[in-house]
Amino acid sequence: MSAAFNAFLLLWCLQTSAAGAELVPPQNVTMITLNTNYTLKWDWDQSAAEGRNATFTTEYVAKYRLRSKGKNWVMVCDKTSHRSCDLTPLDLHYLGIFMLRVRVNVNENHSDWVLKEFCPDKDAAVGPPSKVDLAPAGSDLDVYISDPLTSKNTTMRDHFKLYYGILYWEHTEDTQAVRTKMLNSSANVVTLPDLKAWTWYCVSIQSRYDFYNKISNFTSPHCMQTEGPVPWWKIFLYFLGSLVFCFLVVLFSLYIFFWCFKTIKTTFYPSGQLPKHFEDYFCDSPRSDIPRLLSPDSESELLCDKVTICPEPVFLEIHDPPPEALLAPAAGLDPDSRHSRQGSSGSGDSGVYSTEGGSGLRQPNSAQSSSGAEDSCQGPVKLERVKMQDMAPELKSQCLIADEGIVDICV
Repeated sequence: MSAAFNAFLLLWCLQTSAAGAELVPPQNVTMITLNTNYTLKWDWDQSAAEGRNATFTTEYVAKYRLRSKGKNWVMVCDKTSHRSCDLTPLDLHYLGIFMLRVRVNVNENHSDWVLKEFCPDKDAAVGPPSKVDLAPAGSDLDVYISDPLTSKNTTMRDHFKLYYGILYWEHTEDTQAVRTKMLNSSANVVTLPDLKAWTWYCVSIQSRYDFYNKISNFTSPHCMQTEGPVPWWKIFLYFLGSLVFCFLVVLFSLYIFFWCFKTIKTTFYPSGQLPKHFEDYFCDSPRSDIPRLLSPDSESELLCDKVTICPEPVFLEIHDPPPEALLAPAAGLDPDSRHSRQGSSGSGDSGVYSTEGGSGLRQPNSAQSSSGAEDSCQGPVKLERVKMQDMAPELKSQCLIADEGIVDICV
């Protein structure tokens, strides 16, 4: 009975081993690394699962612990469907040596473990500089290099002795004529010597670690033009350009000034002439101030008459004596001395008095007489007041007869 049980148990174990041996283990197990970023990757044929779901398990342990009795493997990825496992969060020591293993799981069956030894210092790839900047330094170029960074954003210089290979060349259109130069330096600021002034140069840099002969990829090219003494033709062009610019600014300012001046003058002092009938009306109006607004050119066309200003007229009073004074001879006068007029029965004194001088002033006898005036002035003369300005222009003469003679007053 016990022999039969043992045989059954042996047969079951053989079947289990045969089922496990049927699963193909992962293949092409490799490490994808860059600085301190590590990823374990493998391949596996899904057809070997025969339509069943396959998962993968990844573990690691420090190599020195394999010699001890307690092999404490650390689980990293448990039953994952991905064909890779990220080991970066483990923060593996850069100088340590580790053993990695991976297997495939289908239901309760497992494949064999596939082991992989990994040493970051030896196997991890180094990356290019994280940043590159260029700056002109006269006819040379200053290159500013930033170290490659770890997964925690620290410099890789903390893990190994790092230096850089700086490749630079003159930028030309003809790629076949390009001649490159190489410069190695461990400094983060490097000056490229022996460069031409006012010339474009391109720079590409890679990281290097000689102990394990690690070399990174080159960075993308960075190009910049060098500087140097300014040639005379550039100085002339700059001076000429500044003159043209200043001339344009002044010309534009003058244009704006004259435009504003013309606009203001046209708005407040228009040059348009008034219509002819308006101009004639304003000129004929004696109390109008509008002609003052006419331009000097229009004043020469105005027609004006000469005006003579005369003093205020003088009023003269002519008094005729009463008939009694005409008949009686004046006291103290000789009757024979009176002049008698032919055809007249008597004579009388005639006095001409001015309103300004008084009534007692007599006008002297006129030396001129005419026979026609005697006929028109015979008989007694009535007392009347004559206003000089009221006399008609056609009046040529007026004769007044005095008691002592004939007085002719011509106006």
